[in-house]
Amino acid sequence: MPHKHHPVAIVGAGPTGLTLANLLGVYGVETIVLERNAATVHEPRAVSIDDESLRTMQAAGLAAEVMSETVAGYGSHYFSARGRCFAKVQPTEQPYGFPRRNAFRQPTLERQLRQALSRFPQVTALFEHELLAFEQSEGGVSLRVRRADGEFDLSCDYLIACDGASSVVRRTLGIAMSGSTFRERWLIVDLENSPVSSPHTKVFSNPKRPCIALPGPNLTRRYEFMLHEHERDEDILAPDNVRRLLETHEAAPQSKIVRTVVYTFHARLAEQWAKGRVFLAGDAAHLMPPFAGQGMNSGLRDANNLAWKLAAVVQKRLGLGLLDSYQRERHGHAGSMIKFALNMGRVLAPPNVLAAFAIEYGFLALSAFPEARDYIAQMKFKPPPRFAEGFIVPDRAGARHTLVGRLFPQPRVGAEDGRETLLDDLLGPGFALVVRSPRAAAVLPVLQKAPWRDLDARAVAMREIGPASPRLARFDDHIFLVRPDRYVAACIPISELEKGKAAVGALIASTFTPRRLSPWSSRFRRSPR
Repeated sequence: MPHKHHPVAIVGAGPTGLTLANLLGVYGVETIVLERNAATVHEPRAVSIDDESLRTMQAAGLAAEVMSETVAGYGSHYFSARGRCFAKVQPTEQPYGFPRRNAFRQPTLERQLRQALSRFPQVTALFEHELLAFEQSEGGVSLRVRRADGEFDLSCDYLIACDGASSVVRRTLGIAMSGSTFRERWLIVDLENSPVSSPHTKVFSNPKRPCIALPGPNLTRRYEFMLHEHERDEDILAPDNVRRLLETHEAAPQSKIVRTVVYTFHARLAEQWAKGRVFLAGDAAHLMPPFAGQGMNSGLRDANNLAWKLAAVVQKRLGLGLLDSYQRERHGHAGSMIKFALNMGRVLAPPNVLAAFAIEYGFLALSAFPEARDYIAQMKFKPPPRFAEGFIVPDRAGARHTLVGRLFPQPRVGAEDGRETLLDDLLGPGFALVVRSPRAAAVLPVLQKAPWRDLDARAVAMREIGPASPRLARFDDHIFLVRPDRYVAACIPISELEKGKAAVGALIASTFTPRRLSPWSSRFRRSPR
């Protein structure tokens, strides 16, 4: 029998829930995970993990393990109906310390995340345990849980709904999803034993049959074919028809089909991401078109944003008001990623020949300009993670130049013992003060006092290996307050250190401003089977 009370309870053991649980384990928070299914998923779902998510895996202590089961650094090559390659998105830069695009298998990642929870005696994962009922009040959340031998009660300070697109918790809270569900249907075909000549994705931007082919690890491959309105699911799923589609799109003849499914996609955002002590994350909070591979990755961003805040509040290092920043920081970027995915879909699936012609020759024209070609190849069109409000001290640098509210670059740096390593490995799991200045030795002792001491921030003098990050080049005499999720909370010129200290002190104090949790009380009971 698990403990009766846990500071944090997570409903749903998908990538978002399991990542959140691992991060809370790193932060030392007692956590329970409830999952109604008997195991993590077996069928392929998400197939792309980006550099931001790998940095989150690094924070969870799992980057090397996850990378061992990925195809790192793949790109996308776009082909016209005539077979002409008109665009290559093939990023080589690694601003956050990892390749920007990587192919993986969701069942493998979920298995790794579940097994990794065994590192933490304070984290309990209960599979075949279904949330039957919950009720929240000013003081906490009470849960009724069903398992094979009966029902029992739990309580928690905070309940996190990672229970997917059809989230029962979200619907019980009465939170609406705004956006669209599209009638457009796509056939997904997952293959094993399917060697390819190139590690890169091939995008067939053919209005007659838009298609995308994504290589994966261990000779796996995924095909996605757009279906037309007159085509019936049962016809398109016929084995002979699936084989014909694969043969005409360069699939290896020995490929083994392991999954075929027809799906429609959504572009939706929850209008609220929290009510009282209950928070939404992952697909419970947002549903994304698949074209940019950002659905799961956005869920991992949610987990990374929420984990340290829950830890800081539960451990009473920061005030309850900190949790108000979760939606303010994540909602806007999730919306940007939905728009980004929809725009990607317009490129890979032009509606007609004229649109396909315009897309092809538009990209070819842009490739004549080095800056435009680099913008496309290095994937600089992807909306960068940034928030303008939340747990930050805004500066006067302007949106284009500021580092505040942005993910801090992760260069390779030199450690005191002579090792070369990624920056985050020196910073530790909590707040950090990164000093980038020739005066670092004189400044570091000053950073042992309040308000930095209140955050238990580790002070580090930054010594980069090789050329400076372009994002950091203009900040030669600054101190960065870097949050546990590696976003910059404050960027302080050393000449203005006293002013910066006062601003950070005020930011900390603001989290202790009394936050009245909603007096609304939720009651939910699942119908008996």
